[in-house]
Amino acid sequence: MTRPVLPVLCCTSVQVVSAEEMDWSGRLHWRLRNGLLRCRAMAQPEAAAESKTSNASAILEREAGLHRNLTPRQLSMIAVGGAIGTGLFLGSALSVNLAGPGVILSYTAAAGIALALMWALGEMAVAHPVAGSFGVHAEMYVHPWAGFAMRYSYWLGQVIAIGSEMVAASIYCKHWLPGVPSWIWIAGFSAALVWVNASSVSNFGTFEYWFAMLKVVTIVLFLILGAALLLGIGFPRIGATNYAGHGGFLPNGWAGVGLGVAMAVFSYLGIEIVAVTSGEAKDPATALPRAMRWTFARLGIFYIGGLAVVVGVVPWTQVGLGESPFVRVFESTGIPAAAGVMNFIVLTAALSSVNCNLYLTARMLFSLARGGYAPAALGRLSKRGTPVIALLASSLGMVAALFLERRYSGTAYVYMLGAAFFGGIFVWLMIFVTHLMFRRRIARSGQPVVRFGPRGPWSSLFGAAALGTVLVSTWWVPGLRITLTAGLPWLLFITLCYLGWRKVHRSNADAGAGIHG
Repeated sequence: MTRPVLPVLCCTSVQVVSAEEMDWSGRLHWRLRNGLLRCRAMAQPEAAAESKTSNASAILEREAGLHRNLTPRQLSMIAVGGAIGTGLFLGSALSVNLAGPGVILSYTAAAGIALALMWALGEMAVAHPVAGSFGVHAEMYVHPWAGFAMRYSYWLGQVIAIGSEMVAASIYCKHWLPGVPSWIWIAGFSAALVWVNASSVSNFGTFEYWFAMLKVVTIVLFLILGAALLLGIGFPRIGATNYAGHGGFLPNGWAGVGLGVAMAVFSYLGIEIVAVTSGEAKDPATALPRAMRWTFARLGIFYIGGLAVVVGVVPWTQVGLGESPFVRVFESTGIPAAAGVMNFIVLTAALSSVNCNLYLTARMLFSLARGGYAPAALGRLSKRGTPVIALLASSLGMVAALFLERRYSGTAYVYMLGAAFFGGIFVWLMIFVTHLMFRRRIARSGQPVVRFGPRGPWSSLFGAAALGTVLVSTWWVPGLRITLTAGLPWLLFITLCYLGWRKVHRSNADAGAGIHG
């Protein structure tokens, strides 16, 4: 007798098998139960994936409201403007003192780290163009703690950097009016730049575009003048004397070059602004890749070429912390008013960096508030789409600059520089970690992504290892030991803050944690 043939219930198809050995009713019960269990097992991953997608979308959508008015050309120039500031024009003097002419190698090594960062940040920013940028990416792909700690550390670091830039600006103004108190310059510049940022993002973009253009044109002219001095075109020929003299190309050995990388990395901090501006870019998918490539190519030429001119024209032993080494080069030419013109340029460079940093810090606070990690008032937008309340809160860095400049006027710049450094290095390090997790998630899902760097994890692993080494090396850099002595306690403090926040806001923490891994 022919036995009945029973279907096995399955979520995707009906499987037909022969039932030779089982009682008919028992077989029916077994197959129904087995089919339902298989349905449930298949549904769970689908439900989990759907939940992750839903949570990720919610995180991205909560930052809506900012106006996407930044054009591609503004995006590119803002990125350059954010990176070229006192880190190059004034802070580079510290690297020169550490490495001598070998500072050229220090800045080349730092450029390699910056390139790996641009690759990592570019892929994630194109995939998720939001104002919270790397903080939001870390929340999505690593853990909510990572997004919390990165954004607050970055905010703190940039707020302190605003103060250091303002102190630097007051130093430049003493070139013309040494009798005017520094606090007057700081107060005046602060009020003007807060007003610029409080207006629409279009006005900010236009203002910063021309600020950055002035820097670019100036550095190009500086490189041309430096080449003329070195080659003897219109000036007495200097040649390679200063590269080999005064202790040789590596007067402090390779250790000096290695320590110089720490300050060189600080000079490149700011290139990440291009990812933050993606939240207000008109066409981020097109503008971001172009802006990142444009930014890195020019910064590499400007930084490495600029420092090569400095140590070639001026003996490295004559470069001090009290003035810009770039101004020192112009003074050596004997051209009337050249030093004054260059001093004006580095002044505008410092103010441009303050302008960008105010933009960055305001968007970080805005992102934190929209995620529930900061008071809701900081997430409010004005009629022109600007987070004015977050901007005013970020302006506290200028108040700190006034206080430290008046109380520690001789060391205020280096002191604040070291305190800000940890936040920047920590964020860069976590960007590489986030990118590793991002790449792994994308590989599992098969989702298409715009790839900037080479395949595999090696560029991000290199960047993370190099930054860890740089962070440890700050212990031996004069004036930067505070990077570790202040930075590590800060990291512990912000972790405790996150744990406290998580207890109060369990639902938000669980939503973020549900999509990482």
